[in-house]
Amino acid sequence: MGGEGKVFVLSEVAEHNTSKDCWLVIDGKVYDVTKFMEDHPGGDEVLLSATGKDATDDFEDVGHSSTAKAMMDEFYIGDIDKSTILTKTTYTPPKQPHYNQDKTPEFIIKLLQFLAPLIILGLAFAVRFYTKSAPAA
Repeated sequence: MGGEGKVFVLSEVAEHNTSKDCWLVIDGKVYDVTKFMEDHPGGDEVLLSATGKDATDDFEDVGHSSTAKAMMDEFYIGDIDKSTILTKTTYTPPKQPHYNQDKTPEFIIKLLQFLAPLIILGLAFAVRFYTKSAPAA
């Protein structure tokens, strides 16, 4: 563990954001995960998407095993200056359009748009068939 005791600022860690040079911040510690990129079960895209920010929540949300957490020691290179984490701008995802869970009215309308012409066509054939087969008076 060559970097023990070294303190990095977030902007410095954020510069290491490629598959050939990737650093992550998890629980206030900085990890150089470059050598682990190809072996990561979730793929290197997952690790790359966590660069340049505090990736603690991302790491915890996945529910890594105790074995995975123990592996982190080999990639530890130092600590993060926590003041740089607190001053970073946070990403706010764009608002998604409202999802209408009750699709019943839309479904009924689409069903009627399909069935109404079929019913009319069926009635037309029934009337035609009935009038042709009726005996002449």
